[in-house]
Amino acid sequence: MTDKNDDAIRLFGDYMRITGTPTLQNEPGDILELKGKKLGVVNGSNWVSLWSTWFGKKILPGVKIINTGNEAVQLNFMTAYHNGEPCPPQINIDLFCNYAKDLYDLYKVDAILISCSTMNRAYSQVQDFMRPYGIPVIQIDEEMMEEAVETEGKILVVATHGPTVNSTQELLQETAEKLGKKVDFAGVTVEEAFDLLGEGNIEKHNEVIAEAIRNAQKKEKIDIVVLAQLSMSVFSFSYPNPEKEFGVKVLNSGETGFRKAGKILSGESV
Repeated sequence: MTDKNDDAIRLFGDYMRITGTPTLQNEPGDILELKGKKLGVVNGSNWVSLWSTWFGKKILPGVKIINTGNEAVQLNFMTAYHNGEPCPPQINIDLFCNYAKDLYDLYKVDAILISCSTMNRAYSQVQDFMRPYGIPVIQIDEEMMEEAVETEGKILVVATHGPTVNSTQELLQETAEKLGKKVDFAGVTVEEAFDLLGEGNIEKHNEVIAEAIRNAQKKEKIDIVVLAQLSMSVFSFSYPNPEKEFGVKVLNSGETGFRKAGKILSGESV
């Protein structure tokens, strides 16, 4: 057996320990309000479903995480962004509506979570589409944006993927208006980190983001940091206590978004 085969066996073993194979059995968990619940996750691309599964299982023990999404959706909004066309394209929004309905029709999920920040523009249409079925729809960035706005200080929004930037900034403004607050934010995009993520260099990805935060803090006082994409949630692996490292909270949607889903599923929030 070659070393390359050893690496492949380890990779597939680790992956399956996270995802498992589909089963009708309830997921293990000791939180009574969550036991037996089913969360349908609509991802902007298939590869990020690993994030949804990992953070979902970590934060929502007892909840079955059911993913959908494909690379063509992400490639399509990337193309639209680079061509200066509306982003996300309407076909992507229509697909998200249909994906949400498929999750309900196929397995009667208890709630839908939209995990893609670039596709947060689809939220209201998906919500309207699923309203006749009584299925709540959650936008993964909603809780994070609310916490940032409630801080009432300077918000640093860090993104690693260009198409996400406008959607994130628009959601931040909308959240401030909804809460009756004024919002003051600065944005920085570090495309290098997205490239590093694609290479599997998670540690360097996290360091590039950390450097961007530190550089911003040298220029002005930052009160809270928002990481604009679910994929950036791996930052928490290197910096589990960001307040100690940076002196401010660094929010990621992998944690805040699934906590919001837990509130909905348990009936704590509507």
